Amino acid sequence: MDPQITLLIFAVVGMAIFGGLVYVGVREDKGRDPLQERLAQYDDKELPSSLEEIELSLSFRDRVLLPLMRQVAKTSAKFTPQKQLEDARHKLELAGMNMDPATFFAMRIVLTIAFGLGAFFVFFVSSPNTERSTALLYTIGAVALGYYFPVLWLSSKIKRRQENIWKALPDALDLLVICVEAGLGFDMAMGKVYEKWDNELSIAFGRVLREIQLGKMRRDSLRDMAARMDVPDVTAFVAAIIQADQLGVSMAKILRVQADQMRVKRRQRAQEKAHQAPVKMMIPMVFLIFPSIWIVLLGPSLIILFGSSEVNAVF
Repeated sequence: MDPQITLLIFAVVGMAIFGGLVYVGVREDKGRDPLQERLAQYDDKELPSSLEEIELSLSFRDRVLLPLMRQVAKTSAKFTPQKQLEDARHKLELAGMNMDPATFFAMRIVLTIAFGLGAFFVFFVSSPNTERSTALLYTIGAVALGYYFPVLWLSSKIKRRQENIWKALPDALDLLVICVEAGLGFDMAMGKVYEKWDNELSIAFGRVLREIQLGKMRRDSLRDMAARMDVPDVTAFVAAIIQADQLGVSMAKILRVQADQMRVKRRQRAQEKAHQAPVKMMIPMVFLIFPSIWIVLLGPSLIILFGSSEVNAVF
C-alpha cells in the first residue's frame, strides 16, 4: 500500500478518536448525579486528607477535558457575535441538547485545529514528496471539514429529534383525548403523558408543566415548546389548543380532531416514503447489484472465450 495512503488512514482514524474524546468531554450525562457519585465514592472510605487527593480522585474528563473546553469556550465567546450565539443556542434547543453555545463554538475551534494539524503533519511533514499546492489543498479541506463537522452533526440530531416527535405526536394526542374525556384537565393529561412515556415529546410536556407551576402562562409555555421543536405538526397542535382555550371550545373535541389529522398525516408520510423507495433503490441496484450479477453470469463465459481465443492464436 502507498505510504501516503497509509498515513492518511492513520490521520483520519486519529482525528476521529480525538473528535470522540472531545464529544465525550463536552456531552452532558442526563442520568448522572455528581453528588451521589461523590458520596458513593467515599461511602466506605475515609475522608480525603488533602485537596490534592480530591482532585486526583476525579476522572480525566472532569480534571482535564471539561476545564480545557470551558476555557476555550470562555475565550471564543468573547470574539463571537451575539447573533451567532443566539442562533447556536436555538439550534442546540432544537436538538434537545443542554450545551452552552460557547462550548459548541469551542468544539468547532478544537476540531478545526486538530484536523488542520493532522493534515499538515500528514501532507507536509510525513510526505515531503507531495506537491505543495496539493498538500495545501488537502490541508484546507481538512480545516473546513473540522469546522463544519459539528454543524452537520448538530443538523442530523435536529432532524432525528424532529422525526421522533412527529412520529410520537398522534399516539400522545390519543392519550390526551382519553384522559380529557375521562374528566382530567389538559394540564393533568399532559402530566399523564409525561409519566407514561420517555421520549422527546413527553420530556417537552414535562418542561411545560414545570414552567406552569413556576407561574408562566400556559399559552406562553406551549408557544415556547413549539419554538423549541420547530415541527409544523406541533405548531398547528399548539395553535389549536390556544385557540380552543381562548374561545371556550371543548378541549376533548379539539384534541380528537387533531389526533385524527395527525394520524392521517403520518400515514401520508409513510406512503410518500414508500413511493420514494424504488427511486432510491435504483442507484445501489445499478452500481452495486447489477454489476455483481453480470460478473457472476458472464464471468465464466468470458474466461472460456478468452481461453479459446488464446488457444486458436497459438495454433
